[in-house]
Amino acid sequence: MSIGNAENAPHIGVLPRGLLGTIADVHGVTVGHCTLDEGPVQTGVTVIRPHRGDPFRDKVPAAVSVINGFGKSIGLVQVEELGVLETPIALTNTFGVAALAQAQIRAAIKVNPRIGREWSTVNPLVFECNDGYLNDIQALAVGEPHYNAACAAASADVAGGSVGAGRGMSCFDLKGGIGNASRVADISGRSYSVGALVLANFGRLPMLTIDGVPLGRVLAERVSQAAATAGKPEQGSIIMIVATDAPLDSRQLKRLSLRAAAGLARTGSVYGHGSGDIALAFSTAYTVPHDADIVALPPLLAHARLDPLFRACSDSVEQAIVDALWSATSVTGRDGHRRLSLHDTAADLAQLLKQSP
Repeated sequence: MSIGNAENAPHIGVLPRGLLGTIADVHGVTVGHCTLDEGPVQTGVTVIRPHRGDPFRDKVPAAVSVINGFGKSIGLVQVEELGVLETPIALTNTFGVAALAQAQIRAAIKVNPRIGREWSTVNPLVFECNDGYLNDIQALAVGEPHYNAACAAASADVAGGSVGAGRGMSCFDLKGGIGNASRVADISGRSYSVGALVLANFGRLPMLTIDGVPLGRVLAERVSQAAATAGKPEQGSIIMIVATDAPLDSRQLKRLSLRAAAGLARTGSVYGHGSGDIALAFSTAYTVPHDADIVALPPLLAHARLDPLFRACSDSVEQAIVDALWSATSVTGRDGHRRLSLHDTAADLAQLLKQSP
């Protein structure tokens, strides 16, 4: 298995990837990052926009699955109840959730001054992982300007690794962060795209499995970390955002979001006690107007035809986690704490092997 840049990562499964190999292969989806790289402050914001319009006026169907709920996200209750998104999706560190929620509210009010007055309030949607090992999380460095910058930077050219919300994240005791992938599924002769973006911040090195290969166990044994990490519980979190252009309603998207857990499990996660593992799925096939009396839905796929999308979801999530590891660069942050990238760890391993008798 070659370890280097993201292009060298193994392809998970048999379904083809999309043209870009990112969540932006789902038409209309864009992603923006704002990265804070300032000594002990190693954090940031990532924003996923479901379309280029106003998500409050033109909502998209969505659903969320909480695999393990050790997390401090905001907005999940209303998504579960109403089955739509009203803002872009924001990702950041645990202590940045409140600031980004306020930023989302201000941004929505600026475009729609009737929110909270003649109209209902807006549901901000922010997900988080704890980057406190590398980042001085107590500095409360993330704020409204960083959310706005990430929104302004949103494009179909999606960066991954140690960027945006992924800047300070760790994964399998290595450098984690933002990962992307996509798959194309065929249903009755028509192709549909499924894309995944993950914020990967979970796992212990001996657990790491890539495309069925116990790579983490080999690395841990070679660098003498197995004894140090094997007894520690899995902790951290992962946020899995899944997008598709297939026409699905919120109930079907709930079923799709649950399949993200299959991709997560195949990398070695057991959804540990201290892990916040959350998946959200949305469709760009249609929008739900805010002030409509009647909502006209397109013909939806039958439940019995969803298996190819389920496979595309699980493969995309697994691939996105692999991409986060392959794309990340090593980072030194708070109190000299350092996380080596998978690439640098493999280079160190190669050097150790050269020195072995």
